[in-house]
Formats: sequence, C-alpha cells, structure tokens
Amino acid sequence: MNVTLFRSWKRLVSVAAVAALAGSLLAPVSAQAAGAAVASYPTTINGDAAEVYHPVQGKRLPVALLLQGANVDKSYYSVYASTLASYGFVVVVPNHSRSLFGTSGLYPEGAQAGWTVDWADAEDSRADSPLYHRIDEHTLVLAGHSFGAATALSLSTGLCVIPFCTVANAAPSELEAVVTYGGNNTLYGTSLVLPVLNTVPVGYLQGTADGVASPAEGRSTYNLTSGTPKAFIEVSGANHYGITDVQNPAGAAPDGSAQTLGQATGVETIARWSAQWLLAQLGDSAAKDYVYSTGDAADANVAVTYVK
Repeated sequence: MNVTLFRSWKRLVSVAAVAALAGSLLAPVSAQAAGAAVASYPTTINGDAAEVYHPVQGKRLPVALLLQGANVDKSYYSVYASTLASYGFVVVVPNHSRSLFGTSGLYPEGAQAGWTVDWADAEDSRADSPLYHRIDEHTLVLAGHSFGAATALSLSTGLCVIPFCTVANAAPSELEAVVTYGGNNTLYGTSLVLPVLNTVPVGYLQGTADGVASPAEGRSTYNLTSGTPKAFIEVSGANHYGITDVQNPAGAAPDGSAQTLGQATGVETIARWSAQWLLAQLGDSAAKDYVYSTGDAADANVAVTYVK
C-alpha cells in the first residue's frame, strides 16, 4: 500500500479489536479439488467494476471477497484469485475507488463485504448468470492484501472502523473466516501492538522478505489476536507482492526488499494456504488435516504456527 497512507492509517487507527467442489447440492466442499477448471467474467458490485473467478462445475460454492492492496489494480490478482477459485470458491475481486486522507485511489473499505453478500444473493437468482443456483449466498469469507488485509482484520472484529469504513459498519452475519497477506496491527513509530479482538477465525500469511509489512509486525499481531482458531503461516522468501501476478505492480508503492522465492511458486503457495485455511474454518476435514497436521511438513516454503 502507499507508504504515506499506511503511516497515516497507523497513526489514526489500529485494527481493534474452499479443495473439492460439491458434487451435489448437499455434498460438502472437499480439499481435494485444487486444480479444478476455472472460468471468469466481469460484473459490477455496488457500482465497482469487479472480476468473478469460479469453478466450472459445482454447487453451494462459498463466496470469497478479495480486498485489494492500496492502488493495486484487480487485474494483478488474477493468478491468486483463479487458484483460490479452483478450491471451490466464487472469488470476487472489485476495484474500489475512494478518497482517503485527501488522496483518491484504489482503497478497499469494509462496506464491500455487505455489498458482496447482496450481489451473491442476486447473482444466485439471476437466470442468465454462470452461477445461477450455484452460490452458497449464506457463506462469505475474506482474503485481504496489505490495506485490504487491514480492512479484513477490522471486519473480523465484527465492526469495521474508520478509515476502513467511511462510518462504523457492522460485519455481515454471513462472514465466517478471514485470511490475510501482508497485514498487521502494529502502531507506526512505536512497538505497541493493540489486540485484534476477532470474532471469526483469522489466518495470517506473512512473507519473510516483506519490506512493507514486516514479519516481526505480523508475528506480534498474531500473538495478540484474541479469538481462535488463528494461524500464522510464514512464506519463506516472499515479499509484500508475493501474492500478485508481478512484483511491484504499477501504481502501488514498491517493496524495496528483494524476493528470493519465485513469483509463480509464491502465488501458488499463498493461494493454496489461503484456500486450505478458509476451507478448514468452513468445516472441511481434509483441509483441517492439511492446516493442522500434514501441510507444514509437506511444504518446504512454509512454517505454520496455530491455535485451534
């Protein structure tokens, strides 16, 4: 995110506080469907241009809202979003423009969660939609990057606050879990970390080479996250833009810290662990086994700390 805005946000507020597809209407999603064929199409959510990524097959698909980093265009999340969708999610990636601290740009806000729930309900009922009668409109999960991660953390407490919402706004009741990349709750210029008083599970994905949102800040935030389940998943060699299609996307503040993990490997790793964490919180037994038992040992690029 823009460094000046990031610092301004830190001064003003601290955040307080799925993969197999369904084979029938009653079948649960399963963690074995990674790599399922994915399609995409454009849509509009509350006036915001958005891209929708979804499995070609399957029903009762949970909705995952991806909240972008500051000034990171939605197009730069295409690989992450399509990979996440291959685990059985309808992934929506909006471009949300607004003015923040006197500067206009792409800055997500918590109200998008409620707008996405409304969109999902309407889209599931739209006869000419590729997702007609295929969406689980009662289940929403969030994935957030950088400023979007902070926005997701704010929503995880049940109440979105300024500057992540223009006015205080309650999280929708459909929200079930959150996963972030490059997000923390350390007050800028100090060593103070305020608790994240989350009411839904939160998983933190953290690049060990992140030069914008440091690993130490991420670890401190995880330690002071009061609600469980929670997890801290370190991705070795990934920097702040390990989640995007390219390093230092045009328009976003660059990360000067060099990434040693290959971009394609990093994005796949971050998307896979995002999906498994979210699936686990939605009750998938195979995903729980992956997150809490087998995944860490099988993946040389990650180290996982968790509390169930």
